[in-house]
Amino acid sequence: MQNRNLKIRVFACLAMFSLCLAPVVVSAKTIMILGDSISAGYGMQAQQGWVHLLQKRLEQQYPKQHKVVNASVSGETTSGALARLPKLLQIHKPNIVVIELGGNDGLRGQSPLLIQKNLDHLIQQSQKAKATVIVLGMKIPPNYGTAYSKAFEKNYQIVSQQYKVKLMPFFLEGVAGKKNLMQQDLVHPNASAQSILLNNAYPYIKGAL
Repeated sequence: MQNRNLKIRVFACLAMFSLCLAPVVVSAKTIMILGDSISAGYGMQAQQGWVHLLQKRLEQQYPKQHKVVNASVSGETTSGALARLPKLLQIHKPNIVVIELGGNDGLRGQSPLLIQKNLDHLIQQSQKAKATVIVLGMKIPPNYGTAYSKAFEKNYQIVSQQYKVKLMPFFLEGVAGKKNLMQQDLVHPNASAQSILLNNAYPYIKGAL
């Protein structure tokens, strides 16, 4: 009887050890990037943009598992994205939605309350479609005034807390204000900046996987 019990315990230990060594299986997911010119790769070839680099990195770390859909449009606003979102959700059925929007709204002087309302609806619709939402926050140049800049930035904090979504406070961290990383218009990141943008966003996206 003692030998039988010993064999059972040894077998159980071996089984547990084999489970510890087994690779972690991550289910395949579709990641949709809903952004503006920064994510659309304005002023460069598509394969140079951070979204394309994201797909390449995922292919290296999770071979043949995850798919990235770039639904970004240059010049896009929160209102424009809101009009497009229902069809995008229906077609692509994303598991993760990364929202990189608001910059164009701010540059056009849109009301912070309108921007917040649109971000609300973008998150609500994505969550209703069972997608995990990540928000990449933006900032507005100081010449728009301190009050407007603070209200603009606070929008991202409010919606992320309200809907319990991950927020990167400033997507252009480490890029904005550096001429060597910006195109001649000093608004759009250049090709050299794309790996930095990817590194900014990647921890949030990987965490959602």
